[in-house]
Amino acid sequence: MTIRLIIVDDDPLVRAGLTFMLGGAEDLEIVGEAADGREVPELVERLAPDVVLMDIRMPHVDGLTATERLRALPGAPEVVVLTTFHADEQVLRALRAGAAGFVLKDTPPAEIVAAVRRVAAGDPVLSPAVTRQLMTHVAGEQDRPGRREESRRAAITARLAELAVREREVAVAVGKGRSNAEIAAELYMSVPTVKTHVSRVLAKLDLNNRVQIALLVHEAGLLDEEA
Repeated sequence: MTIRLIIVDDDPLVRAGLTFMLGGAEDLEIVGEAADGREVPELVERLAPDVVLMDIRMPHVDGLTATERLRALPGAPEVVVLTTFHADEQVLRALRAGAAGFVLKDTPPAEIVAAVRRVAAGDPVLSPAVTRQLMTHVAGEQDRPGRREESRRAAITARLAELAVREREVAVAVGKGRSNAEIAAELYMSVPTVKTHVSRVLAKLDLNNRVQIALLVHEAGLLDEEA
């Protein structure tokens, strides 16, 4: 299956470099490019990509806003954020908005190709090291709770209360970074059953992907309860 890809970056040299790198993969097709987030909705509607590589910093509509708007649409393509940072508040916001992960701009070409393939297949692109950094950031927010953070955590706790016991267990395992096979072994269920529970968790919590489940679990402090 050919993966249709759109590249969004305000630097024409970056777009040209990514097109050159990714265009050599037989299963990837660069169907469009954009220099700003405001161009994305029309491109996506017209070209129907499977994945959008999205830069964060752009002059008019940045990649974070563009990602939030795009992922709110039905049938939206997956979004991989392009960044020069390993982890910061902007990347966290992108993941909360529904991005399937992110890649650094200096990532080797083969790894970027692999990331696009993984995201197209429904797997998030987030290394264990980066996950730890992001969760540390989330923990830091919890350690400095303001009224806004407390309100957010209360809302998250209320949402998680909608889950059945087994769904909650699966959500916590996702938060630990477990794969479906690992969750199946840990909770004594089949892999198809795990997939069903993950799908139900996503639907009940109105989330886009496993990364968002992991963030929500960490923000709710469920992993602290497991310790």
